[in-house]
Amino acid sequence: MVIKIGGSELENESFLEGLGRAVVHWPEVVIVHGGGPTNNKLSERLGIAPRFLGGQRVTDEATLEVAVLGLTGGASTRLVAGLVRQGVKALGLSGVDAGLVKTRQVEGELGLVGMPVGVDADGLRALTAAGFTPCLSPISLGERGQLLNVNADFVASAVAAGMQADCLVFLTGSGGILVDGQPQARLGAAECRELMASGVIGAGMIPKVESALQALESGVARVLITNLAGLEQFRQGQPCATEVSL
Repeated sequence: MVIKIGGSELENESFLEGLGRAVVHWPEVVIVHGGGPTNNKLSERLGIAPRFLGGQRVTDEATLEVAVLGLTGGASTRLVAGLVRQGVKALGLSGVDAGLVKTRQVEGELGLVGMPVGVDADGLRALTAAGFTPCLSPISLGERGQLLNVNADFVASAVAAGMQADCLVFLTGSGGILVDGQPQARLGAAECRELMASGVIGAGMIPKVESALQALESGVARVLITNLAGLEQFRQGQPCATEVSL
């Protein structure tokens, strides 16, 4: 299983406790995390104004330095500490470590931003088989060996596809994809695209939905967009919102 958590959840100690209690029951889990709030706080302290385009952070040299510090330092350490306290053998890694995630730099206005093109699935499986829970920050290397900022949703999708995971779970505070304020139990690809085009699915959720569809198209068996309570329901074999399907 691959679980993606957002940076805002890392600010919540009770969330980390609950995540640890859930993850400790699964034998082989890879976690991919973001770190937006941490990065924003660092940017503010350093006087660097964050810019976003289509839900993704525009990354220049200064912003990349902030992302490296925030993601591989603060966010990663906070996550790993919270999991270890619950008995999880968590390892804080990034896509850079051992070349676990390979990327190419995207063209356009996003700057030093990459898209995943390959994952060392065997390396990640070796870690999970040894009883460890890899916790990946999305900072990765590009084709020329340059550091690139990568959207954590895209990394999670690539990791799940590369490992042919039985399930990819995006944990969010909303508890699923909302339509008229209500989490939807299940949405197909056509419905998702229509909701994105109409603006019902907002900018922050769009990368998750796009990543969910990409993972399914790449052979991942199931994809859920839910919250911590939904993850526990899923663990117990109960339905939870929102399952994305093709």
